[in-house]
Amino acid sequence: MAERRNHIYFFYKRDEKTSEQVKSLIHLAKEYDFNVVSEHRKANIIVSIGGDGSFLQAVRQTGFRNDCLYAGISTFNTPSFYCDFHIDDTDKMIEAMTNEQIEVRKYPTIQVTIDNSASFYCLNECSIRSGIIKTFVMDVFIDELHFETFRGDGIIVATPTGSTAYNKSVNGAVVDPLLPCIQVSELASMNNNRYRTLGSSFILSGKRKLTLKISPEGNHYPIIGMDNEALSIRHIEKLDISLSEKVIKTVKLKDNSFWEKVKRTFL
Repeated sequence: MAERRNHIYFFYKRDEKTSEQVKSLIHLAKEYDFNVVSEHRKANIIVSIGGDGSFLQAVRQTGFRNDCLYAGISTFNTPSFYCDFHIDDTDKMIEAMTNEQIEVRKYPTIQVTIDNSASFYCLNECSIRSGIIKTFVMDVFIDELHFETFRGDGIIVATPTGSTAYNKSVNGAVVDPLLPCIQVSELASMNNNRYRTLGSSFILSGKRKLTLKISPEGNHYPIIGMDNEALSIRHIEKLDISLSEKVIKTVKLKDNSFWEKVKRTFL
């Protein structure tokens, strides 16, 4: 029999209002024999309080752990993709706490390696954009095959769950998270006699590797977005991006599948 997950870490903004709300959650957790810990490394359940941004930060700041269960509790009235619970809906929380046969949803992540050295993980997307008001040039390779030369504002590489975020705002496709893949979308590409791109988003198998080699021309201050964080690194030569073996495990509630979330949010 699998060991029960009962060590909870709450990730939240330490302001007065949120801290007060978390007090009631801590009381509820203890009432159902959960151990609330102060260090995320000691937890096997990590709960974010806030919205999707808080959930992304919780995953990032706790190291994309695939040995624990993540759960999101929303403090907003608007729909949320990563938060399956609302701060005022304790009935669903209790049901999840007491259901030993709870189902687990697995969200894929991508791994980004910069210049064969530093590596990062993303749950939503990695984007690379010009940090100044000027286009820049990238050669796009798929499994070492030169695919196209891009000139424009930048490129977004999204996970299936991230397909509903930044990627969707540039007319990328919404992708079922059961498909192990990554999606590549352009930001304001130029198409002329010198530069020619596909001009639409494309989807790569999770077994493929995408490489973006950045031209030295105008390559001074690129901004690399990792979910809802930004890195500013000078003179990047290339990014290698692929689907990671790490998955983020979350609570899977009845009547709250990915497509039900898409319908609730956009339709």
